[in-house]
Amino acid sequence: MQLRFLGTGTSMGVPVIGCGCAVCTSGDSRNRRMRTSALLRTAGQTILIDAGPDFRIQALDANLRHVDGVILTHSHFDHVAGIDDLRPLCDHSGCVPIFGSPRTLAEVRERFSYAFTENSVGSTRPSIELCPIDAPFLIGSTTIIPLTLMHGTWPITAYRIGDLGYVTDASYIPPESADRLRGLDVLVLNALRYEPHPTHFSLAEALDVIADLRPRQTFLVHMTHAFDHGAAGAQLPPGVAFAYDGLEIEVGNRS
Repeated sequence: MQLRFLGTGTSMGVPVIGCGCAVCTSGDSRNRRMRTSALLRTAGQTILIDAGPDFRIQALDANLRHVDGVILTHSHFDHVAGIDDLRPLCDHSGCVPIFGSPRTLAEVRERFSYAFTENSVGSTRPSIELCPIDAPFLIGSTTIIPLTLMHGTWPITAYRIGDLGYVTDASYIPPESADRLRGLDVLVLNALRYEPHPTHFSLAEALDVIADLRPRQTFLVHMTHAFDHGAAGAQLPPGVAFAYDGLEIEVGNRS
């Protein structure tokens, strides 16, 4: 499997509008973070994980021409606002299935209601099919296991795909979901900032999760401008790194 990090930032992105801090004004391209999203290529399938407000630029940067399915972690704006930008991909891919929890997809249907109606003659709209999930499912021959975790008081979805675990916006991982995230080759995990936050893991909390799950390699995402990629990254323990926009990695089989 090949995973490309399309974006690694929080809902405000980095640089933050109006901020003159050292990270927001940094010349290091790894400190420029669009909203968190990823692209997985595996077994001949191209799978998009979340589609935030930066998706158009992310897709152009990745030379994305086809997508076989979209899996959503939750329906917050920074994870779904780019769904309308699936329109040109629908021209190439046909109707694109979007997978997520029933709650997530109900909110997507409400927010993008025009995609499901016929009352705007002559306009284009994304051709999408909403596919609620509450158990393992397939995109092509790829098995995807959804896992429930908490984003503050909000239940959202993490995913295990082979030996890849994808967790973002989490503040708590229930034991039954944590058990499904053991034995990973690669874990993608959110780490918002140094200080605690009510709805996201801090860096220290993320490191505690990593120590418990013990993946071979962890890449941190959904980061604010608290972290300078070079300086803060040098302080991380072995096997842990900050991801950055455009980074591509291979996910092997740990076993």
